[in-house]
Amino acid sequence: MTSTTNDPLGFLNNSRGMGDGQQTDLIQQLLYEIIRVKELITYYDSIPNGAGQLGSSILNELVTEAYNSLVNYDTVLMKKYYDLLLNCD
Repeated sequence: MTSTTNDPLGFLNNSRGMGDGQQTDLIQQLLYEIIRVKELITYYDSIPNGAGQLGSSILNELVTEAYNSLVNYDTVLMKKYYDLLLNCD
């Protein structure tokens, strides 16, 4: 059985409308971190007796703010939230 990797952000590699490659890389890296942290949120939510609720709510807030930085195309905030999400575990 062969496994194929399905890149959820593969469409960014084919995008020509973004302009500067460095900005595209930051956007792509931030989106990967958002996806990774959303998986962590699912893990924290699954901890019995609500023991992971605090961690889940903190990570949800970070993900929301990271999305807002993307929507507003604020590269300074994108970098900030990329660094914050990178250190979430």
